[in-house]
Amino acid sequence: LADQLAERRDEFVADKAALYEMVNDIILPRFDRRYAAQLVLGRNWRTANDEQRAAFIDAFYSSLLRQYADGVLEFDQDRIKILPFRGDESKPRVTVKATVRLNDGTQVPVDYGLVRRDTGWMVFDVVIEGISYVRNFRAEVNSEIQTSSLDAVIARLERSAGGSDREQN
Repeated sequence: LADQLAERRDEFVADKAALYEMVNDIILPRFDRRYAAQLVLGRNWRTANDEQRAAFIDAFYSSLLRQYADGVLEFDQDRIKILPFRGDESKPRVTVKATVRLNDGTQVPVDYGLVRRDTGWMVFDVVIEGISYVRNFRAEVNSEIQTSSLDAVIARLERSAGGSDREQN
């Protein structure tokens, strides 16, 4: 990632679609979209139909991808330190801890939630300074579903991610 960013930074600044594609190619094989989306929806996952689940997974991932990609241009590999793993690799879920050094020198803890799959370990959550992306997003989504609907949440996520395949076809 760092090498591709360095070599193509100017291109990515000018062409967000190319940036999103590059980040997607790196993240998608390592991110358990379905599991993360299921955790975010919580109890709403059980009442959603298959079409809603698929649409939410895609919209959620696209929204997450764009948020991450927009910040990745500021990525500096030298500021990230992965800490020695202290968990139990036999468990189905583990946490990998890291720190990120900010411009002012402050060290910010960043934890990655990983789940074991047949293909290996996959990320499903990022916790920054104790704030879980999945839990935070779940609170936001559940509140929005209660006041509107799951379909409205999906539509908002699709709009914020630049549209969906369903809208473009």
